[in-house]
Amino acid sequence: MAFSGLPIDGIEFYEELTADNSKAFWQANKHRFVEHVKTPMAELAEELADYGPFHMFRPHNDLRFSKNKPPYKTHQGAYGELEGGSGHYIQFSAEGLMTGAGYYAMAKDQLQRFREVIDAQSTGEEIAGIIVEMRRSKYDISAIDQLKTAPRGYPKDHPRIELLRMKGCIAVKNFGAPKWIHGAGTAKRIRDVWVGAQPLTDWLDAHVGPSTLPPDDRPF
Repeated sequence: MAFSGLPIDGIEFYEELTADNSKAFWQANKHRFVEHVKTPMAELAEELADYGPFHMFRPHNDLRFSKNKPPYKTHQGAYGELEGGSGHYIQFSAEGLMTGAGYYAMAKDQLQRFREVIDAQSTGEEIAGIIVEMRRSKYDISAIDQLKTAPRGYPKDHPRIELLRMKGCIAVKNFGAPKWIHGAGTAKRIRDVWVGAQPLTDWLDAHVGPSTLPPDDRPF
């Protein structure tokens, strides 16, 4: 079926899962997840397939290394990566819709290249200017993580220390849950965000590019 919107029933499902993140709730309500979350998100990913193909993340948390993590994720994410290296992400949760574009989590080889071009004056000033414009356009700039201090080999008072500390670089817009996310026009709104983020993704593709490490050595 063609994408027709993200149902309000999906938001209600996640509100209830947040309140009762248990195996019993999941087993009793899995059909709601499939109908109101998984299926429309798959349809949305298909609508945006020129930015993919998209990987739909599993609803279960990995509990092997954390005893305190709830068993089920309270959001559904989908991620696609273009040949140039930039990724595009969609997330649906009780809070509504969030989307972003860029390099959320860089592998070691990408991070090394990223820091080198941030450090260089011409390319560093160029990306700093792009990020200023992104923020003026109401994008949040974030990453999977960041260092508390300067990376090894770089001064703490570097003029672009904020960027050097980041382990990724993605432009994000969090829409929340306005009525329009329940309609087919959602796909166009997401595309508009990704088109608006293209100065950032083009710069990252040109100066960082895809990782050449084996998939198991990549963080995302």
